[in-house]
Amino acid sequence: MREPERYRAGIRDVSFGAGVKVVEPCNLYGCTIGEGCFIGPFTEIQSNVVIGARTRVQSHSFVCELVSIGEDCFIGHGVMFINDTFASGSPSRGRKELWRQTKIGSRVSIGSNATIMPVTIVDDVVIGAGSVVTKNITAVGTYAGNPAQLLTLRR
Repeated sequence: MREPERYRAGIRDVSFGAGVKVVEPCNLYGCTIGEGCFIGPFTEIQSNVVIGARTRVQSHSFVCELVSIGEDCFIGHGVMFINDTFASGSPSRGRKELWRQTKIGSRVSIGSNATIMPVTIVDDVVIGAGSVVTKNITAVGTYAGNPAQLLTLRR
């Protein structure tokens, strides 16, 4: 019987702003976490992710490479960000040139168990729990559903 190649979860090569709180266990590596952020347990934040000041990332969330999140955001429990759209008909299998980026504006709240495909979301948006965001969101408002649709427009 062969032993598997093992990787240890942990925190490494992270740039933290002042006053960040991290609840372990979590897996944070190669990312930037702004001042005053909160990172909940059982969270993974991958390389080259940037999270703006005072943003809260709740437990069991996954923030993959090529994601940027603005300031004063709320990322609910179990939110999943996706960067591989299976553009070739199957997983990219490490071919990062096939991955796409996600940009979340400031003051965005994303409800628990939402899935965020590679999109851009403007400032001051609310995404309902369990929603699947498949297209860019360009108007301030509240969105929910699968696929996420505008419920109420805000000014």
